[in-house]
Amino acid sequence: MPRIISTFFSKARKRNVQILFIFTIIINFNKIHLNQPLIYGTIYPMNKFLCCIFLISATTTANADTNPFFNGYDNQIAVNFGWGVDSGFLLPAPVRWAPFIMLNAGYSQPTEFFRLPARRTLNITQTLGMGTSRGWHWDKYTIPIVTLSEDVILAHGKNWYFYSGLAVGMQAQQNERIGSKLLFGFKLGTGYKLSECTHLELFMQHYSNGNTAPENNSYAFFGTGLTYSF
Repeated sequence: MPRIISTFFSKARKRNVQILFIFTIIINFNKIHLNQPLIYGTIYPMNKFLCCIFLISATTTANADTNPFFNGYDNQIAVNFGWGVDSGFLLPAPVRWAPFIMLNAGYSQPTEFFRLPARRTLNITQTLGMGTSRGWHWDKYTIPIVTLSEDVILAHGKNWYFYSGLAVGMQAQQNERIGSKLLFGFKLGTGYKLSECTHLELFMQHYSNGNTAPENNSYAFFGTGLTYSF
């Protein structure tokens, strides 16, 4: 069995295209029997976690010999901006833009996740809502959020990387959209190296309470940011 597992992971770097394929299958596993459209269904909390773990471990082409997030540095700061999407889904599709933005600052240190290059980040986020759209009073969701997250490199090249991340944290107050202070986060992103210490990132960020309260309509954002390592 150890030999089989070792062979599986040693060949994983040759299967780049499986990342998207397996991710799509797992995301929709819970909803296929309900005859709902692919990608558009919401995954139950435990399956969200299992999806991330399986994707990270089984389809990765990365290794921990180098950490593309940091390029040899030991610290990183980041600033991010995201524009909101009115979606209750893990992957927000179709895109329905909302008058809702996210401002984020984070401090990260390098780490590993099952020998994969990763970063652990303390995030301070401020959401800003403006006006009413699709029946939601977005100005009610102007709320500070604090989370601890772990992003893991799934694949990378000389000047780019693709990653996924999980987070747990708290929002300052519960509301009619997310009816608890407890939040869980899921993130997919890609980065491009502008210099040895600076990266440009594009990402999709999802927050929900994991169905720990009846109100669980999520916050979702598409965003961009800059990281600086030192």
